Amino acid sequence: MINDKVSKALNEQIALEFNSAYLYLAMAAAFEDQNLPGFAHWMKAQSQEEVGHGMRLFGYLVDRGGRVVLEAIDKPQADFGSPVDIFTQSLDHERKVTASIHKLYELAGTQKDYATQTQLHWFIDEQVEEEKTAEEILDQLKAVGERPHLLLMLDRKLAERGS
Repeated sequence: MINDKVSKALNEQIALEFNSAYLYLAMAAAFEDQNLPGFAHWMKAQSQEEVGHGMRLFGYLVDRGGRVVLEAIDKPQADFGSPVDIFTQSLDHERKVTASIHKLYELAGTQKDYATQTQLHWFIDEQVEEEKTAEEILDQLKAVGERPHLLLMLDRKLAERGS
C-alpha cells in the first residue's frame, strides 16, 4: 500500500499532467487561429502525450493500492500571442512540470518509497527531452525572425511529428 503523502502528491501530479494536456490543446487552437496547421498538429500530439503521462501515473497509483482522486482541470487561456510567445510559455510550463516531478521524487525519498522513485526516473528522463525539444523549437522560431517563408518551412517540419 502506498503512503498517503505520496498518494496525494501523485494525484496532484496526475492533475498537472491533464492540465498540461488541456493547455497544449489550447495552444493548438491558437496555432489554428494563426493558420499554422503544423504547429497546431505538434501541440495536439503534445497534448496526447501529456494524457499518456497522466494515465501512466494513474495506473501506477492503482497498481500500488492507492486511490486516484481526479482534480478539476483549469481553464487555459485562449490568447497566447506569437509563435515565439507560445513556445516560450510551453518551455516555462515544462520547467514547472520538471520542478513538480523533482519535488515528488524528493518526497518519495523522504518517505522511503523507492518504488515511486524508480517510477519517477522515467518521468525525469522524459522531462529532459520535453525541455530540450521546446527549447530547440523556440530557438528555431527566434532564428526565423520576420521571415514568413522560414516560419512556413518550420510549420511543415512540425507537421511531420507522429502522434
